Amino acid sequence: MLSFEEFFVNCIGQWTTERTYHFLPDGQIERSHTEFRAEMLLPHEKERIITQSNAAADPVNGVKLDLVQAMQDGNAPGFAIGFDTVSEHGERVSMNLNALFIPDTCVIQTGPLLPPLPLVAQVAPAPDAELVQGFYLRDEGYSESGSIASRFTYQATRQTLEMTTYYRRSVAVDQMRLISPRERLRTIVTYQRPPATPESTFSPLPTEITLIGFGVEQKLA
Repeated sequence: MLSFEEFFVNCIGQWTTERTYHFLPDGQIERSHTEFRAEMLLPHEKERIITQSNAAADPVNGVKLDLVQAMQDGNAPGFAIGFDTVSEHGERVSMNLNALFIPDTCVIQTGPLLPPLPLVAQVAPAPDAELVQGFYLRDEGYSESGSIASRFTYQATRQTLEMTTYYRRSVAVDQMRLISPRERLRTIVTYQRPPATPESTFSPLPTEITLIGFGVEQKLA
């Protein structure tokens, strides 16, 4: 069983991924191959992401983070990620981004409301050693451009990291499960984001699934 910090150390390196996507509205199926690398995020990049998040005005990004505590070793692991994806139709997508995982213990305050997690992403309370929750910060989003804030959960007993991201038009639940030092299972479930109700800043619980993807990731020697 890997601790929160140990899980991220294991993720450093180069990986290759084979994925299959099911687009539910039209019944299409698409496969892709991805090669990506993950390197430890440098301290000045961590500080930049935290400072940017603290200054954000969007309610979803409206968390205030303890910069000093988050910058301490092991408290907030982060990566510089680069990947290249080729679909079975020959379409290519490349991206570089920085990502940072901030546990709730490093959060000073949150906004008045947080978006509800889809049912597939909800977990029961557990001892701190088994469950770590917090905010997953990126300087670029996959589905939509711009800085993105997400919620994450790490379950040590299952060595599983789950990230829920609220985009403007969709909600994505991305799960990464380490099943051996060099193999991971990856799933993604994407929902259509329902419109906010007049009495709430945030959308109601998303229920309409538009995409399901899964794949196997292997770490290169």
